[in-house]
Amino acid sequence: MLSAAFAALPQVLSPPFRRVLWKMLAMTLVLLALMWSGLRLLIEPYLAFENSWLAAALSVGTGLGLVLILGFLIAPVSAFVAGFFLDELAEIMERGSDPPWPAGRPVPSGPALWLAARFALVAAAVNLLALTLLLVPGVNAVAFLGANAYLLGREYFELTAMRYRSVEEASALRRANRAYLFAAGLPIALLLAVPVLNLLTPLFGVAYMVQVHKRLSGGRPPSAFGR
Repeated sequence: MLSAAFAALPQVLSPPFRRVLWKMLAMTLVLLALMWSGLRLLIEPYLAFENSWLAAALSVGTGLGLVLILGFLIAPVSAFVAGFFLDELAEIMERGSDPPWPAGRPVPSGPALWLAARFALVAAAVNLLALTLLLVPGVNAVAFLGANAYLLGREYFELTAMRYRSVEEASALRRANRAYLFAAGLPIALLLAVPVLNLLTPLFGVAYMVQVHKRLSGGRPPSAFGR
């Protein structure tokens, strides 16, 4: 597991990955900016007070609150964005694999985006729940890491496994290794907890889970699965 993480780390900032990184960052930042603007427009009518000091204080407090909320929404937003670049990232990892690993079959755009959207919605709900535990010392960190280790390990694995298996086969392999994949999700969750670096989560998640899937497959090429 750790060897898979260390094998994936150098790939994240390699030239091929950097080309994808700029596209993913641009899309992620645009989505976050749109969410910021939308939330701000919804809240602003309730901040109109004649007392300028009160209005200013509420405006600053609202801005800080929105920053906090958006920080927790980076996980679902980046997961959704990853759905658009999954195959491109996976192909880069497959080409650079040692020993060589035959290229998988691109996931159809419809199922890939549906899974990414479903993942984004579930991750948003879980992370907002974790946000409510922010003021409970100890519990907040455990809840954040535990919930995201489960979600990220599950979803990134299924998205990458579907390049070699049917949806049903990918889900079955994930269920058979749920404890392993929960532990495998911890490095992704830890990266997600680091501001700014958490924008690299989708790149690391895909690169890492390509390695994890290869190990859980016993190193056998995709042809062994009838693909």
